[in-house]
Amino acid sequence: MGVPWHPSPGPGHEAAEASAGQGLEAIAQILRSAPARLDAHIGGLYLLSEDRQLLELALTLGAARQFTRPWQRVGLTAPIPVAEAVRSGRVVWVGGAEDMARRYPRIAVAMPYAFCLAVAPLIRRRTAYGAVFLLWPAAHPPEMSPGERDAFGAFAALLTEALAEAAQAGRPVRAGPRPEVAERGSVAQLTTMAARLPEGICAIDLNGRLAVVTPAAAELLGEPVERLLGARPWEVLPWLRDPVYEYHYRAAVISGQSTSFVAMRPPDRWLSFELFPGPSGLTARIVTADAAHRARPTGAPRAGHTRPGALYHLLHLAGALTEAVSVQDVVSMVSEQIVPAFGGRAVAVLMAEGGRLRIVGHRGYPPGLVDQFDGTPLTEPTPGVRASTNPVPAYFETRAELERVYPGRPETQDGMAAWAYLPLVTSRRLIGTCVLAFAEPHHFDLEERAVLTSLGGLIAQALDRARLYDTKLGLAHGLQESLLPRALPDVPSLEISARYLPCTEGMDIGGDFYDVIRVGPDSVAVVIGDVQGHNVNAAALMGQVRTAVRAFAAADADPSTVLSRTNRLVADLETALLASCVYLRVDLARREAWLADAGHPVPLRYRPDGRADALEPPVGLVLNVDPAADYPQIRIDLPIGTTLVLYTDGLIETPGTDLDQALADLTATLARHGGEPLDRLADALVDRAGHGEHRTDDVALLLIRSVPR
Repeated sequence: MGVPWHPSPGPGHEAAEASAGQGLEAIAQILRSAPARLDAHIGGLYLLSEDRQLLELALTLGAARQFTRPWQRVGLTAPIPVAEAVRSGRVVWVGGAEDMARRYPRIAVAMPYAFCLAVAPLIRRRTAYGAVFLLWPAAHPPEMSPGERDAFGAFAALLTEALAEAAQAGRPVRAGPRPEVAERGSVAQLTTMAARLPEGICAIDLNGRLAVVTPAAAELLGEPVERLLGARPWEVLPWLRDPVYEYHYRAAVISGQSTSFVAMRPPDRWLSFELFPGPSGLTARIVTADAAHRARPTGAPRAGHTRPGALYHLLHLAGALTEAVSVQDVVSMVSEQIVPAFGGRAVAVLMAEGGRLRIVGHRGYPPGLVDQFDGTPLTEPTPGVRASTNPVPAYFETRAELERVYPGRPETQDGMAAWAYLPLVTSRRLIGTCVLAFAEPHHFDLEERAVLTSLGGLIAQALDRARLYDTKLGLAHGLQESLLPRALPDVPSLEISARYLPCTEGMDIGGDFYDVIRVGPDSVAVVIGDVQGHNVNAAALMGQVRTAVRAFAAADADPSTVLSRTNRLVADLETALLASCVYLRVDLARREAWLADAGHPVPLRYRPDGRADALEPPVGLVLNVDPAADYPQIRIDLPIGTTLVLYTDGLIETPGTDLDQALADLTATLARHGGEPLDRLADALVDRAGHGEHRTDDVALLLIRSVPR
């Protein structure tokens, strides 16, 4: 849910106090007040990067830091709440797990827990600084109350004011390489108290580490207190490494609801764990499980599993790649949503073609730098070639490591300090490599290497699929364009403009066509049509209909005769496809036209006096319904300044729209822009309702205007 964002000015003295502080610590003071102000238990602050292309996680509140690794740096185009809030300038509210799954499925996969989320953009006087997000436990109602919304607005306004004043003072707040924690505390007192407790009690802090362990708990877990303190349970205890156990921990922290599970400590001791979340972490109560607890279907414990954080991270990235269609989509997805998740600075995708490495896309490198690697022979010893001919990834954590293996290579002079070369393997074929580059030395731990290796396979599959799509799309559009006129004729006393836009969904060939045909010194034929379907058969029939219309027009036939003859020809072809068509014969000397319509959307007219209306010709049957159908024709006056608009149904038919209203909107657009130059009018009509960017059908548009000789 989005609501217009107009942050009210926060208390001035608090903003001034915050801006007078130093860097993020001053902003952290405000963020720490979120639990008291709004009863939220987790949150964080994103700031725009210096190039204003990324949102970088600068501060975390509560347990946010350990759960936000996939989103520490995100592109502004990412389909996630924080990016949407900044793009739209509106508060984004997600009222629970179902709402998240419906609107942001990628986040729901990576965070499969119950919670409510609010994100506010931090914008002041049209300058965006970032966004703040807060999480509420699952028990929160699915809607924000008016009081909460006002309090959230004041809280965001306070942060915005502090950031704006810091920027005006010449010390803009920036995110560091790792997000800082806006909440700290001491557990010394708790440790002393715990030593006196007879029960098995543990306190786990917001980073998932054991902060307090009673002697009874240590005895149950089978390890000394000293070894347990400061460690994460699933890291220090091999029998707790099954992802299901960490999942319970994560679910309790994020949802704010208590949970429990049982696990077997080898060789045969069953323990019951009850987890009680709180604002500073959670408390775990451990007891010996009875027979009823043991019967719970928890699954046998297994060692060596990948942690849930890594699994969810990989699923998040896989979900991102499923949205990529073309090769450039894949490159954009990797650069905008995957590279930031790992803290990378640049990416290059290279594919092996004809014995050489070809650059298919890159982001983050200076212009021209990557081009020098395009065409590198696969026999040359380079890290890119090695990753494209060897299925083992290569990681270089420092420049010295790369120079030691590849001395003198230009890769070491690209301005980066660490690299991951990921082989792209699909169907047991090496098709290239993906290079992730880092501006600073970077340590690739085992978990990150496992995720990156798996990511290489996902990128390879997405690229292989995208290359096939690009090839088919190129063939389809090439065939489509070959069936349309390459250029419109120059006709005295008539201006002509046309647009053809293929469908942006899928890659099938459409059946829309148009043509302008000189049929005499003072006459011209104008035709537009649409063949049913989006496939090769539709394109083939479209070509036959266009050829037939040209032939009959050349015979100097009137519109009624042209459509009748074309209709009989289509019927003789014994195809099941239908086609609609509008045909005009324009008399240039008399400035009039005769028009016939075969089931096609009615043309529009812009009059010299500025009025716009829809023509009302008698509409005949679409072609190929009745071989004996008649197509009546009407006469239209074309005084100087008259514009006729012919179009296919893709211009007005979109899912969920009312056709009458769409036609009225198109007519209104014509009335507003009809006096403009013809090309600008064509663009205005196409851009109506976003047709310039997103189309569920092909769009053909043909405009003719009567002008002085």
